[in-house]
Amino acid sequence: MTSAPYNDSDGHFSLVRNFRLADLVTIMNGFCGSFSIFSSGRYLLTKDTDYLWLALTFPLAGLIFDFLDGKVARWRNSSSLLGQELDSLADLFGVAPSLIAFTVGLQTTLDTIVLAVFVCCGLARLARFNATVASEKAKYFEGLPIPSSLCLVGVMSIWTRQGWIGEDLPGGIWTLWGSPGGSGDVHVVSVLFGCWAAAMVSKTLRIPKI
Repeated sequence: MTSAPYNDSDGHFSLVRNFRLADLVTIMNGFCGSFSIFSSGRYLLTKDTDYLWLALTFPLAGLIFDFLDGKVARWRNSSSLLGQELDSLADLFGVAPSLIAFTVGLQTTLDTIVLAVFVCCGLARLARFNATVASEKAKYFEGLPIPSSLCLVGVMSIWTRQGWIGEDLPGGIWTLWGSPGGSGDVHVVSVLFGCWAAAMVSKTLRIPKI
């Protein structure tokens, strides 16, 4: 299946005319990630757990759309270069799990540094995949793929159901320097996000594509 080139024609809706059905499915992936982010923000404003559950649920919907877009492209025997770029950019929904983590309580200075590194590692991993997609490496994932971060969302869903959020996060807080409540505080579970970030940019971890 060859990818149709982008038709850069005149007209206000020339972009829309370039979309294939699979591209619209991919956009829904991005929508789900964005909606999760806004739902996290709504929870922080209102403390209404319904918004937190929306934030936790929509990344799963995004993963479903991420899985379906390739299936739809093969079913329709139609893909485009525009769709390839969309599929890559939509993986930026990896930002959503880090914001959910902040929402459920990883809010110390060191926590936010770890979460920022997590996002940056996701970006770097995506850039590496795009740079090597035409090589033999395209047969496997080098490092954990960004959608694997849905596992972290699953873990945070368990914490939420058990009430282990806010000040009750599992493991509590380490104070690495200074007095408790200062800039040296870090939640123990931040280590999980740090290890996941390292696994995403790993050179030796290879995950076969299904």
